[in-house]
Amino acid sequence: MSNISGAFVQGAEAYGRFLEVFIDGHWWVMADSLENIGKTTKRLGANAYPHLYGGGGASAGLRGSSPDTSGYAIPQKDIERRFKD
Repeated sequence: MSNISGAFVQGAEAYGRFLEVFIDGHWWVMADSLENIGKTTKRLGANAYPHLYGGGGASAGLRGSSPDTSGYAIPQKDIERRFKD
């Protein structure tokens, strides 16, 4: 008990370490979640509006690239035969 100020200093140091870890953890969680939200928003936006995101993406090539077969599919079976197979 000869150095009573040491208890206060050690308590303040412990509180500072706790606060540093607490703030650092919150920054990490917020940065990680915002990064994931940004990536998801960009992916959804690119799928919904490919012309705004460079014209590429998964939805840009859905209609096919061959001039003979581009467009919509033509049914090969009549409706009754589709459900009997």
